[in-house]
Amino acid sequence: MNRSYNSKDPPDFSLVLGGPLFQLLARSHLTTPNLDLMKLRIFFFSMFAWLPLLLLSLVDGKALRGAGLPFLYDIEMHARFLVALPLLIAAELLVHQRLRLVVGQFIGRDIITEGVLPRFKGVIDSAMKLRNSVVMELILVVTVFVVGNFLWSTFSGMGKIASRAGTTWYASAAGSGSHLSPAGYWYSFVSRPLFQFILLRWYFRLFIWAGFLWQSSRLELNLIPTHPDRAAGLGFLAGSSLAFAPLLMAHGATFAGLMANRIFFAGAKLTDFKLEIIGGVAILLLIVLGPLLAFSPRIMSAKRTGLREYGVLASRYVSEFDLKWVRGGAADDEPLVGSGDIQSLADLGNSFQVIRDIHPFPFSKDAVIQLVVFTLLPVLPLVLTMVPLEELIMKLLGAVF
Repeated sequence: MNRSYNSKDPPDFSLVLGGPLFQLLARSHLTTPNLDLMKLRIFFFSMFAWLPLLLLSLVDGKALRGAGLPFLYDIEMHARFLVALPLLIAAELLVHQRLRLVVGQFIGRDIITEGVLPRFKGVIDSAMKLRNSVVMELILVVTVFVVGNFLWSTFSGMGKIASRAGTTWYASAAGSGSHLSPAGYWYSFVSRPLFQFILLRWYFRLFIWAGFLWQSSRLELNLIPTHPDRAAGLGFLAGSSLAFAPLLMAHGATFAGLMANRIFFAGAKLTDFKLEIIGGVAILLLIVLGPLLAFSPRIMSAKRTGLREYGVLASRYVSEFDLKWVRGGAADDEPLVGSGDIQSLADLGNSFQVIRDIHPFPFSKDAVIQLVVFTLLPVLPLVLTMVPLEELIMKLLGAVF
Protein backbone atom coordinates (compact mmCIF):
# COMPACT_ATOMS: atom_id res chain seq x y z
CA MET A 1 0.00 0.00 0.00
CA ASN A 2 1.30 3.45 -0.88
CA ARG A 3 2.60 5.13 2.24
CA SER A 4 1.18 8.56 1.35
CA TYR A 5 -2.33 7.11 1.51
CA ASN A 6 -1.81 5.98 5.08
CA SER A 7 -0.58 9.33 6.32
CA LYS A 8 -2.63 12.33 7.26
CA ASP A 9 -1.40 14.22 4.20
CA PRO A 10 -3.88 14.61 1.34
CA PRO A 11 -3.43 12.26 -1.64
CA ASP A 12 -1.13 13.34 -4.44
CA PHE A 13 -3.95 14.71 -6.59
CA SER A 14 -3.75 17.85 -8.71
CA LEU A 15 -5.41 18.96 -11.92
CA VAL A 16 -2.72 21.61 -12.35
CA LEU A 17 0.73 20.17 -11.58
CA GLY A 18 1.33 18.40 -14.85
CA GLY A 19 1.26 18.50 -18.62
CA PRO A 20 3.71 19.89 -21.20
CA LEU A 21 2.84 23.55 -20.55
CA PHE A 22 3.41 23.17 -16.83
CA GLN A 23 6.77 21.52 -17.47
CA LEU A 24 7.71 24.33 -19.84
CA LEU A 25 6.78 26.98 -17.27
CA ALA A 26 8.77 25.13 -14.60
CA ARG A 27 11.87 25.05 -16.81
CA SER A 28 11.37 28.73 -17.59
CA HIS A 29 11.23 29.52 -13.85
CA LEU A 30 7.69 30.87 -14.17
CA THR A 31 6.29 28.37 -11.69
CA THR A 32 7.33 25.95 -8.97
CA PRO A 33 5.99 22.61 -7.72
CA ASN A 34 3.98 24.65 -5.19
CA LEU A 35 2.65 27.01 -7.89
CA ASP A 36 4.59 29.97 -6.52
CA LEU A 37 5.28 33.02 -8.73
CA MET A 38 1.59 33.35 -9.60
CA LYS A 39 1.81 37.14 -9.95
CA LEU A 40 4.75 36.76 -12.32
CA ARG A 41 2.80 34.30 -14.49
CA ILE A 42 -0.21 36.60 -14.58
CA PHE A 43 1.95 39.57 -15.60
CA PHE A 44 3.86 37.56 -18.19
CA PHE A 45 0.87 36.04 -19.98
CA SER A 46 -1.27 39.17 -19.83
CA MET A 47 1.46 41.43 -21.16
CA PHE A 48 2.53 38.88 -23.76
CA ALA A 49 -1.02 38.84 -25.13
CA TRP A 50 -2.06 42.48 -24.60
CA LEU A 51 1.01 44.75 -24.70
CA PRO A 52 2.10 43.99 -28.32
CA LEU A 53 -1.45 44.76 -29.44
CA LEU A 54 -1.25 48.17 -27.79
CA LEU A 55 2.20 48.97 -29.20
CA LEU A 56 1.33 47.82 -32.74
CA SER A 57 -1.94 49.77 -32.62
CA LEU A 58 -0.05 52.89 -31.53
CA VAL A 59 2.40 52.50 -34.41
CA ASP A 60 -0.48 51.89 -36.83
CA GLY A 61 -2.36 54.93 -35.53
CA LYS A 62 -5.36 52.89 -34.38
CA ALA A 63 -5.00 52.99 -30.63
CA LEU A 64 -7.19 56.05 -29.92
CA ARG A 65 -8.54 56.95 -33.33
CA GLY A 66 -8.12 56.06 -36.98
CA ALA A 67 -10.64 53.21 -36.86
CA GLY A 68 -14.30 52.63 -36.21
CA LEU A 69 -13.21 50.61 -33.17
CA PRO A 70 -9.82 51.81 -31.83
CA PHE A 71 -7.87 49.45 -29.63
CA LEU A 72 -8.22 51.39 -26.39
CA TYR A 73 -12.00 51.48 -26.86
CA ASP A 74 -12.27 47.73 -27.38
CA ILE A 75 -13.71 46.69 -24.01
CA GLU A 76 -13.93 43.03 -24.94
CA MET A 77 -10.22 42.88 -25.67
CA HIS A 78 -9.24 44.44 -22.35
CA ALA A 79 -11.70 42.25 -20.43
CA ARG A 80 -10.30 39.16 -22.11
CA PHE A 81 -6.59 39.75 -21.61
CA LEU A 82 -6.50 41.98 -18.51
CA VAL A 83 -9.32 40.36 -16.49
CA ALA A 84 -10.31 36.92 -17.77
CA LEU A 85 -6.80 35.68 -18.56
CA PRO A 86 -5.41 36.63 -15.10
CA LEU A 87 -8.40 34.91 -13.49
CA LEU A 88 -7.77 31.73 -15.48
CA ILE A 89 -4.17 31.69 -14.30
CA ALA A 90 -5.00 32.60 -10.70
CA ALA A 91 -7.60 29.82 -10.59
CA GLU A 92 -4.85 27.23 -10.83
CA LEU A 93 -3.61 27.79 -7.28
CA LEU A 94 -7.08 27.72 -5.75
CA VAL A 95 -8.13 24.61 -7.67
CA HIS A 96 -4.90 22.84 -6.77
CA GLN A 97 -5.21 23.57 -3.06
CA ARG A 98 -8.96 22.99 -2.71
CA LEU A 99 -9.32 19.81 -4.79
CA ARG A 100 -6.34 18.16 -3.13
CA LEU A 101 -8.07 18.62 0.24
CA VAL A 102 -11.42 17.51 -1.16
CA VAL A 103 -9.95 14.28 -2.50
CA GLY A 104 -8.27 13.75 0.85
CA GLN A 105 -11.66 13.88 2.56
CA PHE A 106 -12.64 10.60 0.91
CA ILE A 107 -9.96 8.95 3.04
CA GLY A 108 -10.12 11.25 6.06
CA ARG A 109 -13.84 10.56 6.52
CA ASP A 110 -13.39 6.81 5.98
CA ILE A 111 -15.64 6.95 2.93
CA ILE A 112 -12.86 5.07 1.17
CA THR A 113 -12.04 2.15 3.43
CA GLU A 114 -8.77 0.25 3.52
CA GLY A 115 -10.10 -2.49 1.28
CA VAL A 116 -11.15 -0.03 -1.44
CA LEU A 117 -8.05 2.14 -1.13
CA PRO A 118 -6.00 0.40 -3.87
CA ARG A 119 -8.81 0.91 -6.39
CA PHE A 120 -9.20 4.54 -5.32
CA LYS A 121 -5.47 5.01 -5.83
CA GLY A 122 -5.87 3.55 -9.31
CA VAL A 123 -8.58 6.10 -10.11
CA ILE A 124 -6.26 8.92 -9.02
CA ASP A 125 -3.34 7.52 -11.03
CA SER A 126 -5.55 7.26 -14.12
CA ALA A 127 -6.61 10.90 -13.77
CA MET A 128 -3.02 12.05 -13.31
CA LYS A 129 -1.89 10.08 -16.36
CA LEU A 130 -4.50 11.81 -18.50
CA ARG A 131 -3.51 15.19 -17.03
CA ASN A 132 0.10 14.63 -18.14
CA SER A 133 -0.85 13.59 -21.68
CA VAL A 134 1.28 15.27 -24.34
CA VAL A 135 -1.10 14.08 -27.08
CA MET A 136 -4.09 15.79 -25.49
CA GLU A 137 -2.37 19.16 -25.24
CA LEU A 138 -1.25 18.86 -28.87
CA ILE A 139 -4.88 18.19 -29.81
CA LEU A 140 -5.86 21.36 -27.92
CA VAL A 141 -3.28 23.37 -29.87
CA VAL A 142 -4.54 22.03 -33.20
CA THR A 143 -8.13 22.73 -32.15
CA VAL A 144 -7.27 26.32 -31.31
CA PHE A 145 -5.68 27.07 -34.67
CA VAL A 146 -8.09 25.10 -36.86
CA VAL A 147 -11.47 25.42 -35.13
CA GLY A 148 -10.73 28.63 -33.22
CA ASN A 149 -10.09 30.72 -36.33
CA PHE A 150 -13.33 29.55 -37.90
CA LEU A 151 -15.42 30.24 -34.79
CA TRP A 152 -13.88 33.66 -34.25
CA SER A 153 -14.41 34.82 -37.82
CA THR A 154 -17.94 33.38 -37.96
CA PHE A 155 -19.51 33.99 -34.56
CA SER A 156 -17.40 36.64 -32.81
CA GLY A 157 -19.21 39.77 -31.74
CA MET A 158 -16.11 41.73 -32.76
CA GLY A 159 -16.51 40.53 -36.32
CA LYS A 160 -20.08 41.82 -36.40
CA ILE A 161 -18.92 45.18 -35.07
CA ALA A 162 -16.21 45.29 -37.71
CA SER A 163 -18.78 44.80 -40.44
CA ARG A 164 -20.64 47.87 -39.17
CA ALA A 165 -17.65 50.04 -38.38
CA GLY A 166 -15.84 49.22 -41.63
CA THR A 167 -12.45 49.18 -39.92
CA THR A 168 -11.15 48.25 -36.50
CA TRP A 169 -7.77 48.26 -34.79
CA TYR A 170 -7.23 44.66 -35.95
CA ALA A 171 -8.68 44.66 -39.48
CA SER A 172 -10.11 46.81 -42.24
CA ALA A 173 -12.67 45.95 -44.89
CA ALA A 174 -11.20 44.91 -48.23
CA GLY A 175 -13.79 44.04 -50.84
CA SER A 176 -15.68 40.96 -49.72
CA GLY A 177 -13.08 40.13 -47.08
CA SER A 178 -10.87 41.96 -44.61
CA HIS A 179 -7.22 42.92 -44.28
CA LEU A 180 -5.48 42.34 -40.96
CA SER A 181 -3.45 45.12 -39.43
CA PRO A 182 -0.06 44.38 -37.77
CA ALA A 183 -1.86 44.19 -34.42
CA GLY A 184 -4.46 41.95 -36.06
CA TYR A 185 -1.78 39.45 -37.07
CA TRP A 186 -0.44 39.29 -33.51
CA TYR A 187 -3.97 38.90 -32.21
CA SER A 188 -4.92 36.19 -34.73
CA PHE A 189 -1.78 34.08 -34.39
CA VAL A 190 -0.58 34.76 -30.82
CA SER A 191 -2.96 36.45 -28.38
CA ARG A 192 -6.23 34.78 -29.31
CA PRO A 193 -4.75 31.25 -29.65
CA LEU A 194 -3.00 31.69 -26.30
CA PHE A 195 -6.21 32.66 -24.55
CA GLN A 196 -8.23 29.92 -26.22
CA PHE A 197 -5.62 27.28 -25.42
CA ILE A 198 -5.60 28.18 -21.72
CA LEU A 199 -9.40 28.18 -21.71
CA LEU A 200 -9.66 24.84 -23.52
CA ARG A 201 -7.04 23.45 -21.15
CA TRP A 202 -9.40 24.30 -18.29
CA TYR A 203 -12.23 22.45 -20.03
CA PHE A 204 -9.91 19.47 -20.36
CA ARG A 205 -9.14 19.65 -16.63
CA LEU A 206 -12.86 19.77 -15.85
CA PHE A 207 -13.27 16.67 -18.01
CA ILE A 208 -10.58 14.92 -15.96
CA TRP A 209 -12.28 15.99 -12.73
CA ALA A 210 -15.65 14.73 -13.96
CA GLY A 211 -14.09 11.39 -14.91
CA PHE A 212 -12.45 11.08 -11.50
CA LEU A 213 -15.74 11.77 -9.71
CA TRP A 214 -17.66 9.32 -11.89
CA GLN A 215 -15.14 6.52 -11.33
CA SER A 216 -15.00 7.26 -7.59
CA SER A 217 -18.78 7.11 -7.34
CA ARG A 218 -18.66 3.55 -8.71
CA LEU A 219 -16.45 2.35 -5.84
CA GLU A 220 -17.82 0.76 -2.69
CA LEU A 221 -18.28 3.84 -0.52
CA ASN A 222 -18.76 3.78 3.22
CA LEU A 223 -21.63 6.26 3.49
CA ILE A 224 -23.28 7.06 6.82
CA PRO A 225 -26.98 7.99 6.53
CA THR A 226 -27.00 9.86 9.86
CA HIS A 227 -24.14 12.16 8.91
CA PRO A 228 -25.18 15.74 9.84
CA ASP A 229 -24.25 17.14 6.42
CA ARG A 230 -27.51 15.61 5.07
CA ALA A 231 -25.54 14.05 2.23
CA ALA A 232 -24.47 10.78 3.88
CA GLY A 233 -21.01 12.23 4.49
CA LEU A 234 -20.41 13.57 0.96
CA GLY A 235 -21.31 17.18 1.72
CA PHE A 236 -17.64 18.15 1.52
CA LEU A 237 -17.85 17.83 -2.27
CA ALA A 238 -19.57 21.23 -2.38
CA GLY A 239 -16.17 22.77 -1.63
CA SER A 240 -14.90 21.55 -4.99
CA SER A 241 -17.44 23.65 -6.89
CA LEU A 242 -16.38 26.87 -5.15
CA ALA A 243 -12.79 26.19 -6.18
CA PHE A 244 -13.85 26.92 -9.76
CA ALA A 245 -15.29 30.35 -8.89
CA PRO A 246 -12.41 32.26 -10.60
CA LEU A 247 -13.01 30.19 -13.73
CA LEU A 248 -16.67 31.22 -13.75
CA MET A 249 -15.70 34.85 -13.17
CA ALA A 250 -13.36 34.66 -16.16
CA HIS A 251 -16.26 33.51 -18.33
CA GLY A 252 -18.40 36.30 -16.90
CA ALA A 253 -15.72 38.87 -17.69
CA THR A 254 -15.36 37.64 -21.27
CA PHE A 255 -19.10 37.70 -21.80
CA ALA A 256 -19.38 41.14 -20.17
CA GLY A 257 -16.74 42.51 -22.54
CA LEU A 258 -18.54 41.08 -25.55
CA MET A 259 -21.85 42.60 -24.42
CA ALA A 260 -20.17 45.95 -23.67
CA ASN A 261 -18.84 46.17 -27.22
CA ARG A 262 -22.29 45.41 -28.60
CA ILE A 263 -23.90 47.99 -26.30
CA PHE A 264 -21.46 50.83 -26.97
CA PHE A 265 -20.69 50.22 -30.64
CA ALA A 266 -23.65 48.32 -32.09
CA GLY A 267 -26.60 49.96 -30.33
CA ALA A 268 -27.61 46.93 -28.29
CA LYS A 269 -29.14 47.03 -24.81
CA LEU A 270 -28.34 44.90 -21.79
CA THR A 271 -31.87 43.48 -21.81
CA ASP A 272 -31.20 42.09 -25.30
CA PHE A 273 -28.92 39.51 -23.70
CA LYS A 274 -31.37 38.07 -21.15
CA LEU A 275 -31.57 34.66 -22.75
CA GLU A 276 -27.82 34.52 -23.36
CA ILE A 277 -27.10 35.42 -19.73
CA ILE A 278 -29.53 32.86 -18.35
CA GLY A 279 -28.33 30.16 -20.74
CA GLY A 280 -24.66 30.93 -20.11
CA VAL A 281 -25.05 30.78 -16.33
CA ALA A 282 -27.02 27.53 -16.59
CA ILE A 283 -24.36 25.90 -18.78
CA LEU A 284 -21.52 26.98 -16.48
CA LEU A 285 -23.36 25.68 -13.41
CA LEU A 286 -23.96 22.37 -15.20
CA ILE A 287 -20.27 22.11 -16.11
CA VAL A 288 -19.13 22.72 -12.51
CA LEU A 289 -21.90 21.05 -10.50
CA GLY A 290 -23.01 18.40 -12.98
CA PRO A 291 -20.15 15.96 -12.27
CA LEU A 292 -21.10 15.91 -8.58
CA LEU A 293 -24.46 14.38 -9.52
CA ALA A 294 -22.62 11.10 -10.15
CA PHE A 295 -22.91 10.55 -6.40
CA SER A 296 -26.66 11.20 -6.25
CA PRO A 297 -27.67 7.54 -6.75
CA ARG A 298 -25.29 6.49 -3.96
CA ILE A 299 -26.64 9.16 -1.62
CA MET A 300 -30.24 8.16 -2.24
CA SER A 301 -29.35 4.49 -1.84
CA ALA A 302 -27.80 5.33 1.55
CA LYS A 303 -30.98 7.22 2.45
CA ARG A 304 -33.22 4.26 1.61
CA THR A 305 -30.96 1.89 3.52
CA GLY A 306 -30.86 4.24 6.50
CA LEU A 307 -34.63 4.65 6.58
CA ARG A 308 -35.07 0.90 6.50
CA GLU A 309 -32.44 0.04 9.11
CA TYR A 310 -33.17 2.90 11.48
CA GLY A 311 -36.88 2.28 11.00
CA VAL A 312 -36.41 -1.26 12.35
CA LEU A 313 -34.26 0.06 15.20
CA ALA A 314 -36.80 2.76 16.04
CA SER A 315 -39.68 0.29 16.04
CA ARG A 316 -37.85 -2.01 18.44
CA TYR A 317 -36.88 0.83 20.73
CA VAL A 318 -40.30 2.49 20.92
CA SER A 319 -41.90 -0.92 21.53
CA GLU A 320 -39.61 -1.51 24.48
CA PHE A 321 -40.14 2.07 25.70
CA ASP A 322 -43.91 1.66 25.49
CA LEU A 323 -43.78 -1.68 27.30
CA LYS A 324 -41.56 -0.29 30.05
CA TRP A 325 -43.03 3.13 30.75
CA VAL A 326 -46.59 3.04 29.45
CA ARG A 327 -47.67 -0.51 30.21
CA GLY A 328 -46.04 -0.85 33.61
CA GLY A 329 -42.97 -2.83 32.70
CA ALA A 330 -40.62 -0.61 34.68
CA ALA A 331 -39.58 -1.55 38.21
CA ASP A 332 -41.49 0.20 41.00
CA ASP A 333 -38.34 1.84 42.36
CA GLU A 334 -37.19 3.17 38.94
CA PRO A 335 -38.19 6.84 38.58
CA LEU A 336 -39.17 8.28 35.20
CA VAL A 337 -37.58 11.63 36.08
CA GLY A 338 -33.86 11.41 35.48
CA SER A 339 -34.08 8.36 33.25
CA GLY A 340 -32.06 8.47 30.05
CA ASP A 341 -34.72 6.59 28.11
CA ILE A 342 -36.59 9.70 27.00
CA GLN A 343 -33.36 11.39 25.89
CA SER A 344 -32.39 8.27 23.95
CA LEU A 345 -35.81 8.29 22.30
CA ALA A 346 -35.31 11.94 21.31
CA ASP A 347 -31.81 11.21 19.98
CA LEU A 348 -33.16 8.34 17.91
CA GLY A 349 -35.86 10.63 16.54
CA ASN A 350 -33.24 13.26 15.60
CA SER A 351 -31.15 10.65 13.81
CA PHE A 352 -34.21 9.45 11.90
CA GLN A 353 -35.02 13.04 10.92
CA VAL A 354 -31.47 13.56 9.64
CA ILE A 355 -31.92 10.58 7.34
CA ARG A 356 -35.28 11.86 6.10
CA ASP A 357 -33.69 15.25 5.34
CA ILE A 358 -31.01 13.77 3.07
CA HIS A 359 -31.11 15.49 -0.32
CA PRO A 360 -29.87 13.92 -3.56
CA PHE A 361 -27.32 16.63 -4.30
CA PRO A 362 -23.90 16.79 -2.60
CA PHE A 363 -24.09 20.58 -2.65
CA SER A 364 -26.41 23.12 -1.11
CA LYS A 365 -28.55 25.92 -2.49
CA ASP A 366 -26.04 28.39 -1.01
CA ALA A 367 -23.28 26.93 -3.19
CA VAL A 368 -25.42 27.41 -6.30
CA ILE A 369 -26.19 31.02 -5.36
CA GLN A 370 -22.53 31.77 -4.70
CA LEU A 371 -21.50 30.41 -8.10
CA VAL A 372 -24.19 32.46 -9.84
CA VAL A 373 -22.97 35.60 -8.04
CA PHE A 374 -19.34 34.95 -9.02
CA THR A 375 -20.37 34.42 -12.65
CA LEU A 376 -22.48 37.57 -12.90
CA LEU A 377 -20.18 39.82 -10.88
CA PRO A 378 -18.28 41.09 -13.97
CA VAL A 379 -21.61 41.81 -15.68
CA LEU A 380 -22.91 44.11 -12.91
CA PRO A 381 -21.13 47.29 -14.19
CA LEU A 382 -23.20 47.03 -17.37
CA VAL A 383 -26.29 47.79 -15.30
CA LEU A 384 -25.08 51.40 -15.40
CA THR A 385 -25.86 51.41 -19.13
CA MET A 386 -29.51 51.00 -18.16
CA VAL A 387 -29.67 53.11 -15.00
CA PRO A 388 -27.51 56.21 -14.31
CA LEU A 389 -25.11 55.79 -11.38
CA GLU A 390 -26.74 58.58 -9.36
CA GLU A 391 -30.20 57.07 -9.78
CA LEU A 392 -28.88 53.61 -8.87
CA ILE A 393 -27.25 54.92 -5.68
CA MET A 394 -30.45 56.72 -4.67
CA LYS A 395 -32.50 53.54 -5.18
CA LEU A 396 -30.03 51.54 -3.09
CA LEU A 397 -30.10 54.14 -0.32
CA GLY A 398 -33.89 54.21 -0.47
CA ALA A 399 -34.01 50.43 -0.10
CA VAL A 400 -31.70 50.53 2.91
CA PHE A 401 -33.13 53.54 4.74
